[in-house]
Formats: sequence, C-alpha cells, structure tokens
Amino acid sequence: MFQINENYQKLPGSYLFSTIAKKVAAFTEANPGKDIIRLGIGDVTQPLAPAVIEAMHKAVDEMGKAETFHGYAPDLGYDFLRDAIVENDYKSRGCDISADEIFVSDGAKSDSANIQEIFGPKNRIAVCDPVYPVYVDSNVMSGRTGVYDARSETWSDVIYMPCTMENGFVPEFPKETPDMIYLCLPNNPTGTTITKAQLQEWVDYANKSGAVIIYDGAYEAYISESDVAHSIYECEGAKTCAIELKSFSKNAGFTGVRLGYAVVPKDLKCGDVSLHGMWTRRHGTKFNGAPYIVQRAGEATYSPQGKAQLKEQVAYYMKNASMIKSGLQEAGYTVFGGVNAPYIWLKTPDKMTSWEFFDYLLHNANVVGTPGSGFGPSGEGYFRLTAFGSYENTLGALERIRKL
Repeated sequence: MFQINENYQKLPGSYLFSTIAKKVAAFTEANPGKDIIRLGIGDVTQPLAPAVIEAMHKAVDEMGKAETFHGYAPDLGYDFLRDAIVENDYKSRGCDISADEIFVSDGAKSDSANIQEIFGPKNRIAVCDPVYPVYVDSNVMSGRTGVYDARSETWSDVIYMPCTMENGFVPEFPKETPDMIYLCLPNNPTGTTITKAQLQEWVDYANKSGAVIIYDGAYEAYISESDVAHSIYECEGAKTCAIELKSFSKNAGFTGVRLGYAVVPKDLKCGDVSLHGMWTRRHGTKFNGAPYIVQRAGEATYSPQGKAQLKEQVAYYMKNASMIKSGLQEAGYTVFGGVNAPYIWLKTPDKMTSWEFFDYLLHNANVVGTPGSGFGPSGEGYFRLTAFGSYENTLGALERIRKL
C-alpha cells in the first residue's frame, strides 16, 4: 500500500489565513446584512498601474501573432526582466549581482516555501517570533522541525528568536547556533525593521557561524528611512551567506498576477557545492517559468512611467498606514509599525488574547484583522492590521474601532 508524507500530519490545524476565512464566512452566513471591512490578509486593492496594463496588452497582442508568439519561458526568466532587475534593484544600490544569479518565479511565497528543498533534513532553522507561517510550515513538511508542543505552540528543533515590545521587535542572535536563518525585513507581521548596520551584524554572524540567511525582502518598496537597507547585498560579505527573495505583489500590486524572484549568488557554497547550481537544477526541474505576459508586466514596473505610478501606489497605502497608526494611538492603543511597512502591529486591549480580539472586532465592528498568535507564540497579545484596503474602507474601519 502507498504511504503518505507523515510530516504533513504534524501540522497543527489549517493555514492561518484559511482559518480566518472560515471564521469570516461563518459570520457572514449568520449575519448576511453586515458590511465587513477586511484588513486582515495582506492583499492589495488598487488596480494595476497604467504602464503595467499597457505592457500586458502589448504582450497579449504579441501572443496572437505567429512571429511574436512565446511558448515556454526560459527556466530562469527572460533576459529583459532579469536585466531590468539587476540594473534597478541592485546596480543602482551598489550591489554586485549578475543577471544569471536572478531566478524569476511566480512569487515570494512559493520561493520561501521551496527554497528549503536544497538543504539537508538535519539543518536547524532559526526564525523570528512572530513570523510569516510559511517559513516554519514548509520546514515541518520536510521533517526538519521535530516535535510540536501544543501547550507552548513551538517545535522542538526550531530555534525561536523572540521579537517583542521589550526588544523593539528586533531579533537577537540566538544562543544555539542555527544552520538556516529566516529574516523578513521590513517585517511581516510587526511592520518593524533594522538599520543597515544591524543587518551587517547578521551577515557577519552568518559568515562566522557557517549559516545561510534566507532574506525575505518583499516589503522593501515601503522603506522610508535612509539607514534601512533595501537589499541584504548592500552588506559586505552577504553574497557568501545569503539568499534573497523578492516579490512584485506588494510593490506593484501583482498579488493576482503572480511574479517574484530569488537571488542565489554564485559565491554561496556549502564546501565545494554551489547552491546556485542546486537551485538552478531544482528550478529547471520543477518550474516552467512565469508567463511571458506577466514578465513583460514586471519589466514595465522599471520604466520611468512605471516607477512613478508605483511610487504613488505605495504612498497611497502608507497614507492608510499612517492614518491607522495615529488614529489607534489617539484611541489609546499601543501601536507599532506603519513606517517602513504597510502593517500595523498593536497590543490587544484589556488583556484579550489575539483570537478573542479577532472575534471582538468581527462581531462588534465588523472588521477583520489577523491574530498575532497565528504568527507564533510571541505574537500572542498582539494583532495585525494591513494598510492595503481602500482609503474609504480604511477610514471606515478606523472609525468603527474607535467607537468600541
């Protein structure tokens, strides 16, 4: 008889946002007349930029003509997109990254879940706590996390780096030495980040300890402070210890279009084995490439018109973030984030648990957010709101919350 991957059976419950969706669906069915405002999942609401739409229309027309039709995309991505990424995301910031170190994908979520496949099953992972659930869950599926303790909501073989109000939500070097370190900066869910000098310390730590950093930079477009790095490769020595993941979802509104990329430098090795070569092999075997139309859309985000239009969109969402943060502070909440990221991280009032506050907001304000405990044990007692709603809905949600 066939056997299953029993590691999947170790996963507690369903994926965080699936659980939220089920709760909201049940409430909606029981209260069909209620107008629910959703500030939970980090999905964008503004339409694609005109420059992107124009590029997609042109690409669609090309697909309708034999002489300009495109079939399978190159394994690693089209040169026109990878060259644009190198010029705009790396060379412009003084980073020595070449086009053949860029691996175009369908998004950072896929890459952050899949990248662990090229690492051995006995590697110890270190994660910030709270953390984006995919980092831990994908390692659970691969049998790398040990035994789950339901009481503490932790895995025996995972090294947790608590990020709390007491340490400014900044991870500290773990007492145990990890093999793989997941960093998401600016951070999801806390919305906080670290300076370039602090990031350099992590690069130095990884090189010294022989660890690899999986660096999720999905929110770099929202950075507003000058001393925060937009790429880990701005730090000296990062090419020998770091893999960087980037997404077009949040900076260009591609959540429904799907496009991202990973950077695996050729200098990153385990002994004599090249991780670049391993990821090239994995990528070519398991991925058929992002569609030509989508990659042309990605290229358009780097045009002068595209850059200007996306800058306006980012400003739109950060205006929402600023409004939520100041409004909640005026209402007496303790609030973090909202400066370099489109997330607001707040302490739950009256000693409510994260899920108690979720239910309280849903039932009394008809507003959906995300319980902090869903991101890890250190997230208990906190709650995440996103700034990705429309301005009108964001204002409406804030007014409802302030009236509670």
